[in-house]
Amino acid sequence: MQSENRLFDDFVKMMNGAAGTLAGMGREAEAGLKDRAKDWIGGLDFVTREEFEAVKAMAVAARDEADALRARLDALEAKAAKPKAAPKASPESQG
Repeated sequence: MQSENRLFDDFVKMMNGAAGTLAGMGREAEAGLKDRAKDWIGGLDFVTREEFEAVKAMAVAARDEADALRARLDALEAKAAKPKAAPKASPESQG
C-alpha cells in the first residue's frame, strides 16, 4: 500500500508542476499578445481618450459660438429687412 501512495503522490506532484508551468506559459502568452496588440494599435492613427474629449469639448464650444453668431446674424438681417420710414420733410426744406 505504501508504494501505491508514493506513486500517487509523485503523480500529483508532477501534475501540480505541469499546471504551474501551463499557468506561467498562459500569463507569458497573454503578456506577449497584449504587447503585440499595443504595438499594432499604436501604429494606427488612434487618439487617446483625453485627446478625444478635448476635441469634443472644442467642437461643442464652436457649435455654441456658431449658434450665437447665427442668432446675431438673423437679428441683423431682420433689422435690415424692415422697411425704413421715409424721413419726414422739415418745414425749411418745403419752402
